[in-house]
Amino acid sequence: MTGVLRGERVVTVPNLLSVLRLAGVPLFLWLLLGPEADGWAIVVLAVGGFTDWLDGKLARLLDQYSRLGALLDPAVDRLYILAALVALGVRGIVPWWVVGVLVGRDLVLGVCLSVLRRMNYGPFPVTYLGKAATFLLLYAFPILLLGTQEGFWGTVARPVGYAFAAWGVALYLWSGLLYLTQFGLALRAGPAPSVPPPGAG
Repeated sequence: MTGVLRGERVVTVPNLLSVLRLAGVPLFLWLLLGPEADGWAIVVLAVGGFTDWLDGKLARLLDQYSRLGALLDPAVDRLYILAALVALGVRGIVPWWVVGVLVGRDLVLGVCLSVLRRMNYGPFPVTYLGKAATFLLLYAFPILLLGTQEGFWGTVARPVGYAFAAWGVALYLWSGLLYLTQFGLALRAGPAPSVPPPGAG
């Protein structure tokens, strides 16, 4: 775990892209539950996935890292996953116990994160395992939607979607255990030393 980041920046190109992705979450959920316009919902998800990749690239190219971005980027991913889980649960495509397990994982980590903030630590560093889990789940959802259709493509998509979902759930829970391990190490180490503002002292 690392201490509080210095040089906080809010208005950056990557952060603006993350806000754009965030605005797509309610639209995505409405498309799935309202008119059940699955094709347009997949388009919104695809645009969100592209901007997720783009904001990471731009953060590196423009050197526009910020603590807000470190919090916002994974939070938007979680909201897309939550929206898709709720919608697929309501429509009977995904069992409710899967929804409960994944939402419970995020709630536990959310409580851990609030404790870490009080101890002067930043957010959990994003791991490749967590990114892989998110990737698998975000790809599983549109494939599962395609699997609800009748005909050849629905028949092909159904097992592929469930395979992506199974691996995504397994890695999502595994990454959660790794984050809990980091949380335990931070508790043993105690609060991080405060970082004085620039020019102080």
